[in-house]
Amino acid sequence: MAQRCFLSAKIHGASITCANLEYRGSLSIDTALMKTVGILPYEQIDVYNIDNGERLTTYAIPGKPGEICLNGAAAHKGEVGQRIIVASYMWLDENEAKTRKPRVVVAGKNNTVDEILECDLIQDF
Repeated sequence: MAQRCFLSAKIHGASITCANLEYRGSLSIDTALMKTVGILPYEQIDVYNIDNGERLTTYAIPGKPGEICLNGAAAHKGEVGQRIIVASYMWLDENEAKTRKPRVVVAGKNNTVDEILECDLIQDF
């Protein structure tokens, strides 16, 4: 059966706390946020900058409490204080897609978990 790519995890509205051009790449994410949405270290992620429209694909690494840090070339894509969305995706067949819900967290002050959103299951189309 053919597979399609679906949202797996999303952190919405996290604030960039640092941009480190000299690091060798990736996005450092508060470990608690990563665990809450189920993003694993070194997992591929997309980063969408809410404030300037920039987008990039990189991988996640565990960060310090409250940390959201653009590392390496990604540091050019945002500035401290700007808000981002972090998303990961997974390939599912149609049956898996009907039983899998993405995990979505809205980040609050200091990049803490402000709200966990409940996503609906895919309905028959």
